[in-house]
Amino acid sequence: MAMANVSDVAAYILQKHGRMTTMKLQKLVYYSQAWSLVWDEKPLFQERIEAWANGPVCPDLDSQHRGKYVVNAGEINGDAGALTPVELETVDAVLKYYGDQSAQWLIDLTQSESPWKDARKEYAPGDSCTNEITHSSMAEYYSSL
Repeated sequence: MAMANVSDVAAYILQKHGRMTTMKLQKLVYYSQAWSLVWDEKPLFQERIEAWANGPVCPDLDSQHRGKYVVNAGEINGDAGALTPVELETVDAVLKYYGDQSAQWLIDLTQSESPWKDARKEYAPGDSCTNEITHSSMAEYYSSL
């Protein structure tokens, strides 16, 4: 079975949780990746996550919702059915913990954590940055929590 992609993960999150801001969706996708690296010891998807000014963002997903403030189920071109039962369990656990938080709370949280801060260390707040938040930095940080 092929690995799910970021759009598949986003489609599942929207299917389960419903309409949300694009920023919240980006952060939930980020935490799904981070916790998959820790709990399942493998990435959920291969696409890059970058340390943008407003927290972690996956550019491949951003290209699907650019210009929108909110996104609804069905608006991301992904297949929620591409996730394995183990992957669904991981994303469900992320949604249970982070899903009811606001986009701003999630942005503030990601910006207080080492993977984002380390990837942006030479950038001023608000500066554009395309540095990758690596799988190794996520796995190391989140496994220590």
